[in-house]
Amino acid sequence: MRRLDQLLANLGYCSRREARDWIADGRVTVRGEAADDCAQKAAPAEVRVDGEPLDHPDGLLLLLHKPIGLVCSHDLREGPNVYALLPARWRQRNPLVTSVGRLDKDTSGLLLLTDQSPLVHRLTSPKHKVPKLYRATVDRDLAPDLVPLFASGTLRLDGEDAPCAPAGLRLVTPREAEVTLTEGKYHQVRRMFAAGGATVLTLHRERFGPLALDDLAPGQWRELPLDTFE
Repeated sequence: MRRLDQLLANLGYCSRREARDWIADGRVTVRGEAADDCAQKAAPAEVRVDGEPLDHPDGLLLLLHKPIGLVCSHDLREGPNVYALLPARWRQRNPLVTSVGRLDKDTSGLLLLTDQSPLVHRLTSPKHKVPKLYRATVDRDLAPDLVPLFASGTLRLDGEDAPCAPAGLRLVTPREAEVTLTEGKYHQVRRMFAAGGATVLTLHRERFGPLALDDLAPGQWRELPLDTFE
């Protein structure tokens, strides 16, 4: 049971102050009856706004095909972000909808978004070893001995003491490869190839755990059940 003003504000409908006006205007009902007090408590399933059930009261989990050129930060000073692709109401939710890990501005592909903080922690924790599959093109032919190096668990990135966890590397062509990681260090794929003398030209994440983009177009998203990773 939650206060109506808090419930509406947390789901992005309006501010807690504005909720008083919504209730006074008869826009909010509880169990079919017009609400008359913003402090009234109700279960989300009992509440309607303008006759409609509340929008995802239990939380959001989205699979987004991130285009190149967008950042995963909420800080507008860093440039256009992925959250602008979502409905305005979802961008006002509290807790905020945020990305599960990040893809940098020049990386495209599968990105998960959610307002469920425990899920973010679980999916980004290295101990859970959720595999992520990337496809990279580089500026020079890749040496076959990079495959055992990536898999060895001994590769150290510049400026870091701890080595990378073992990673899968499959050479698709001399200058194109698939990389599977179970961790998410800063710019890890780019830095791993740099350690082997190659510069990444394009980078795309194709899979996250059991999930794939399938035919989802860049900039589009689809909803996932909250229990997808249970």
